[in-house]
Amino acid sequence: MDCMEPARFLCPCDSPGKHTGVGCHALLHWLFLTQGSNPRLLRLLHRQAGSFPLAPIWQVLEREKRLTSAVGGASLREGAGTGARLWGGAKGRAGLKRDSGNRTPGWGGPEGAGPRRWLPRPYLGWAHPFWCSCFSRRHRSRGRMALKQVSSSKCFGGLQKVFEHDSVELKCKMKFAVYLPPKAETGKCPVLYWLSGLTCTEQNFISKSGYHQAASEHGLVVIAPDTSPRGCNIKGEEDSWDFGTGAGFYVDATEDLWKTNYRMYSYVTKELPQLVNDNFPVDPQRMSVFGHSMGGHGALICALKNPGKYKSVSAFAPLCNPVLCRWGKKAFTGYLGTDQSKWEAYDATYLVKSYPGPQLDILIDQGKEDEFLSDGQLLPDNFIAACTEKKIPVVFRLQEGYDHSYYFIATFIADHIRHHAKYLNA
Repeated sequence: MDCMEPARFLCPCDSPGKHTGVGCHALLHWLFLTQGSNPRLLRLLHRQAGSFPLAPIWQVLEREKRLTSAVGGASLREGAGTGARLWGGAKGRAGLKRDSGNRTPGWGGPEGAGPRRWLPRPYLGWAHPFWCSCFSRRHRSRGRMALKQVSSSKCFGGLQKVFEHDSVELKCKMKFAVYLPPKAETGKCPVLYWLSGLTCTEQNFISKSGYHQAASEHGLVVIAPDTSPRGCNIKGEEDSWDFGTGAGFYVDATEDLWKTNYRMYSYVTKELPQLVNDNFPVDPQRMSVFGHSMGGHGALICALKNPGKYKSVSAFAPLCNPVLCRWGKKAFTGYLGTDQSKWEAYDATYLVKSYPGPQLDILIDQGKEDEFLSDGQLLPDNFIAACTEKKIPVVFRLQEGYDHSYYFIATFIADHIRHHAKYLNA
């Protein structure tokens, strides 16, 4: 069964901002119309929703009855000062007047197995606070952002899926890939985020890197987002391969033309992790990040700007000092403006000099025959020098004969998965 199945019962009265447990309302409305206050049903719901107030439920109803008139139903009529009560017994019978226009049939409970009891119809309202209180935060948060499954394929015992959603940060539809290892069927798993390089989509990594076997063996959920917003109709976003579409550079743009949509840093560090945490079996306390080229730059700055958030970080041929390379200067000028002090907030070499957090164990693989290394785009020596000065351990491996391609990544991807699994499964 898809991990998204529980959120697929949609209620037309719900909306993302109402915090109303999408799907559960529709289901409960039908159940109580037909089953009433069946104690067995209540116990089942108690097991399904960890916060369902089973024992003191009549107290909840008493507390909520004041809101009856506000939700558009007949008023609750009291008797003997005992208020509403779901279970049977004399007090429960006295507490509700059986008005034919304000009742839903049910069964007697443990205190009295006799006549039917009546549940006031106002308490069946879609957005009534009582029903909202019956669901855990996890269920409610699922209703805030809908995911559409684009594809699903079995791979090494797990599932490689792609989803689409409407991004709040980027103001457009975004796709991301998620690999669910076999262990995800029985419990929560650590999560590893991959950030791709220039011109890539969510497809490049999942199709070319060959990471699935290692991720399956180590029980890691792997998330691979797209590299930029798409289809935003911004002037110039399609003009070049190293700026705009496919080249978000994992920054939050401040220039007027780009600042509304190009917020990839906030997307990959805030919105996407929250979306993943709400909808997939992951442990949010165990997450790491890695990437390639522009995505390697993204992985390094995400870890360095968020001390303690990521257990580990690694990169393949990253842009280590973008304020000094042509790609970085072009992107930062376009997204952040000409004030170079703003650029330093997204430069790993500058960030590591002032890194205040727990010690990071950084792994970097670099192909020796990489044309962008010899062209001065990557500048790993500057980053290594800054790490040495700050006494932050970094393992830098210069791989003889390898270039910048996915053949290079596929050769050493298992090493990087093991590197992260060492910390994520500790």
